[in-house]
Amino acid sequence: TWYAFAAILADGSVVTWGNEKDGGCSREVQDQLQNVEQIQATECAFAAILQNGFVVTWGDPEYGGDSSEVRDQLRNVRQVEATERAFAAILADGSVVTWGDERCGGNNSKVKDEVANL
Repeated sequence: TWYAFAAILADGSVVTWGNEKDGGCSREVQDQLQNVEQIQATECAFAAILQNGFVVTWGDPEYGGDSSEVRDQLRNVRQVEATERAFAAILADGSVVTWGDERCGGNNSKVKDEVANL
C-alpha cells in the first residue's frame, strides 16, 4: 500500500509492516494467510489469493480491507486487480467480484453482464 508492505515468504505465509491501519498489521487474519500465491494492494489495504482460490483481505475497510459483504463469492479466484480504493477479483468461471469504494470501482453491478466472461 502507500503506507505498508506485505511480503510472501517461501513457506507461503505473509509478513507485514508499516502503518497498522493501512495493512501493516495483519494480526487479525494471520492464521488465514497460509499458502498465499499473490498479494494485491490498494492505497491502504491488501488482498491475498490463497492456493485454494479463496481471498483474504486486511487493512482500511474504506479501501477494500473488508471483503465480508462478498466473501461468499470469493471462491475459485484466479486474479485480483486494484484501484486506489477498490479490488476486483476474476473468478475461474470468468465472472468478476468487486468490493471497496464504489466511486473507485468497488461496485460493478452496472456492467456485471458485460464482464461476465473475462
